[in-house]
Amino acid sequence: MKPVLVFDWNGTLLDDACALLKTTNAILHRFGHTPIDMKTLREHCDVPLSRFFLNLGMSQDEVAMVDRDGSAILHDTYEPLAGKAELRQGARRVLELARREAASSIIVSNHIVDPLRSQLRRLEINDLIDDVLAFESRATQYKSMSKGERLRLYMQRNDLKPESTFIIGDMPVETDIARDLGLISISITGGFVSESRLRAAYPDYMINNHHELLPILQRTGFLRNA
Repeated sequence: MKPVLVFDWNGTLLDDACALLKTTNAILHRFGHTPIDMKTLREHCDVPLSRFFLNLGMSQDEVAMVDRDGSAILHDTYEPLAGKAELRQGARRVLELARREAASSIIVSNHIVDPLRSQLRRLEINDLIDDVLAFESRATQYKSMSKGERLRLYMQRNDLKPESTFIIGDMPVETDIARDLGLISISITGGFVSESRLRAAYPDYMINNHHELLPILQRTGFLRNA
């Protein structure tokens, strides 16, 4: 049985933690708040991002202003920065090996489909991804179906087996999804959330980069020839 690799995008495949930090500080500066460092970001980052901004001390009214107009303040700052971000270490190799071994690679993200697909083309990995499950537009971001529900329905439609499906992410939410759906969870450090917060969610495995993913797949009986 070939495995299914379900990847989060931001902070997991895309190395965009610095882009999020710069975006966050631009928003904090706009409302007169003190900028933060990466350690603070990783201790407080949450989804939806409105919860993250509240964690940083912004008021409900300020967060409402950020959310207004389809989060234009956020996206118009973030997207140009993310357009310069690279893949995380080892990500391309894992995706190439998965394709060679006829394993499926899927992205499940809280981002928006069109800019995500644009990034896949920029990074020349669009052909290595079988499907992208994400929000349809800025207007529906965090307002329609959750990541877990999207994945559950996708697995039902495609008859995917939980015991051979791995979900790889940089936030506790991916571990929660794995627990709900019976998947194998792998948390990757160096993204949007601190290692201590990831460990507190009790994933099945922890990795620091995607090079460390391959031995896990091999030990669990998948991608033996990779």
